[in-house]
Amino acid sequence: MPNSANTIILPTKDDPRWQAVLARDINADGKFYYSVKTTGVYCRPSCPSRTAKPENVLFHTSREEAETAGFRPCRRCKPDQPSLREQHADKVSDICRLLKTAETESSLAELAAIAGLSTFHFHRVFKAITGLTPKAYATAQRSHRVRIQLVTSQSVTSAIYNAGYNANSRFYEQAPQLLGMTPSDYRKGGTNSRIRFALGECALGAILVAASDIGLCAIALGDDPNRLAEELQDRFPQAELIGGDSEFEQWVAQVVSFVEAPAIGLDLPLDLRGTAFQQRVWQALRQIPVGAKVSYTDIAQRIGSPKSVRAVAGACAANTLAVAIPCHRVVRSDGSLSGYRWGVERKAALLRRESEE
Repeated sequence: MPNSANTIILPTKDDPRWQAVLARDINADGKFYYSVKTTGVYCRPSCPSRTAKPENVLFHTSREEAETAGFRPCRRCKPDQPSLREQHADKVSDICRLLKTAETESSLAELAAIAGLSTFHFHRVFKAITGLTPKAYATAQRSHRVRIQLVTSQSVTSAIYNAGYNANSRFYEQAPQLLGMTPSDYRKGGTNSRIRFALGECALGAILVAASDIGLCAIALGDDPNRLAEELQDRFPQAELIGGDSEFEQWVAQVVSFVEAPAIGLDLPLDLRGTAFQQRVWQALRQIPVGAKVSYTDIAQRIGSPKSVRAVAGACAANTLAVAIPCHRVVRSDGSLSGYRWGVERKAALLRRESEE
């Protein structure tokens, strides 16, 4: 019998990991392994092999721990090799890197072929890992590139081609959704674009709500309302900032109510302006339930980029839509609070309020 001296032994039936084994939960793969004393092998939680008797099962925190205890890898689930999920994540990461630098647009079939998957399977796997379809991800990348090019290129036309668009007409069709204004206006710092905004008070202090023609582009919290207005002006230096009308005031009321009680939800359009990576992170943040907390590492794993923990933190810091993109629900791995764009005290207050709902 394998030596289990270095194995963590817990009452199997009372251990929550046992439920993951019974459910063959693929989401638990990599978080722990289990071995079977009667067969001498160790497996992933999702292993399709016949379920062992709980009295013969031991749990391990790593492959190394299981092998040190004398167990060998299962031939069915192959826990000593990258899991199917990890293989998919690697393939999707390769495609993401390709889309980030691609000068021309690739079809779904071409991307699937590069990944070595069927078109349908690739589309499903890509969206499950990134939170975006391949087309949406590619569009977000081109949107980010064109924003940079519009500022640095000599003309709008050169910016469009340098960003990877094959035709001016196609870009101009998408420009209102990508930029919230015409390319020429964006190039001039927002000239001729209209941003409606309003200042108010909520339980967390001053609040600013702003919206473009696409949707909410800013929800900011602070102590000084004038400072919030100045920050909005800095973001859109040439835009026309106008006070909200009665219809917009209703939007503001909804936002304030949402900040006070996030459980009610916010059914308003959002104008998300960020890189494809940032949008992946923001999409993952929007899926965190009210009252829950996750770590930066958790988010990195959810979007299929486990090594991008610092980049995840950067995406949280770049969020300009307080509460609507709930970056306040992300904490350090030890559960302690990290920085927050609108102050750690407000982050603590939001989490405390949500836990009481």
